[in-house]
Amino acid sequence: MKIEYHIEKEREGQYFTIPFDVPENVIKITVRYDYYRPTKGLLSDLKPSNCIDIGLSDESGKFLGWSGSAHSEISVGEFTSSDGYLTQKINPGRWGILAGAYHVEDKGVKVTYNIDFEYEGEKLFFGDLHIHTRASDGVFDASEIGNLAKKSGLDFVALANHNNYAENLHLPSINGVTFIPAVEWTHYNGHMNFFGVPAPFGDSFIANNKEEMNSVISDARSLGAVISVNHPKCSFCPYKWGDDDAFEMVEIWNGPMRPTNIRGIAYWTELLKNGKKLPAAGGSDFHKPGPLVRFANPVTGVYAPCQSAESLLENIRKGHCFVSESVNGPRILLKYGESRMGDTAVYDPETPLEIEVESKYSVKTVLVTDKGEREVKENTVKIEKTKFAYIKIFKKYGKKIRAVSNPIYFG
Repeated sequence: MKIEYHIEKEREGQYFTIPFDVPENVIKITVRYDYYRPTKGLLSDLKPSNCIDIGLSDESGKFLGWSGSAHSEISVGEFTSSDGYLTQKINPGRWGILAGAYHVEDKGVKVTYNIDFEYEGEKLFFGDLHIHTRASDGVFDASEIGNLAKKSGLDFVALANHNNYAENLHLPSINGVTFIPAVEWTHYNGHMNFFGVPAPFGDSFIANNKEEMNSVISDARSLGAVISVNHPKCSFCPYKWGDDDAFEMVEIWNGPMRPTNIRGIAYWTELLKNGKKLPAAGGSDFHKPGPLVRFANPVTGVYAPCQSAESLLENIRKGHCFVSESVNGPRILLKYGESRMGDTAVYDPETPLEIEVESKYSVKTVLVTDKGEREVKENTVKIEKTKFAYIKIFKKYGKKIRAVSNPIYFG
């Protein structure tokens, strides 16, 4: 939506409202505005020219925020908003751009407002599910990570610090970035991420035997936490509890692709062969900038109807996601009839597996089932009766895994 509004010199020093209509099913509104401004910064103080301020009100007239002339773009949404603006549900109706005519040249000024609506409906969101901050052994604080995520093109992050959750109780608000509460339960017998609950354990994280380990996990799960086993086949801190029922997800890809992750994917595949339905996820395990571990490498891409932490985590838990080397890496959608990644389908020998891969480079697709692995070159593939099917993506002539889908299961 575009609105062109002329402000006369006589209105200098006044505030007024420019109405616009918001349709149904909108979850975010972004307003960008522009006008002729011959001088800016210090020069504008020495020689005032056009200077128009902006704010926003909702359909009920409620004041949502004001940014003066400091920003040429503002947004208000159900899940994230610009600094200085309230975050709230977007109701349809007549909203208002709050305009302030601080300075207007003698001939007046034409202001152009471009209004964009983001509608509800399933989208693909990218995030890093394993990041450390200064709250444990990282070098950045939560706000710095949020801004780094925004700059990197991420939609969500999970700050999974070692055995502490204080940061979860005051996570920052970064427009366009969702924070999923997390804690990395860091034990000498293995690491697990507890997702979705700000404070997933009460008295202590300590467990000195398997019974106490199950008690810590049971308490976190009773609060609603989703448990993911981290880097289970790491050479330095592998999962040694020997209990494959302790977690609901597997971090198959931690940091750069290397033998640790190859073993992790093989471990996860064996669990699938044994009848487990465990979604795969990935995260960078980022602590600080360095030559090996890189922020947002890998990422988890999740198909979800909205950007709330609850919706994102729910769809990750359902397996409606894949792991890719980066935001710019291969993107995957796996379908079988009405089912997709993470779903359980009824096997039909006439129904093909549909493979959608979007990539900036030529790829090789390898289909993995409980019967083994084979390269496939078509977008639709007939498969024999199997327990599950997922795909791994390689560069066409490469040997390094670039992306992994979650499975479709067959009941």
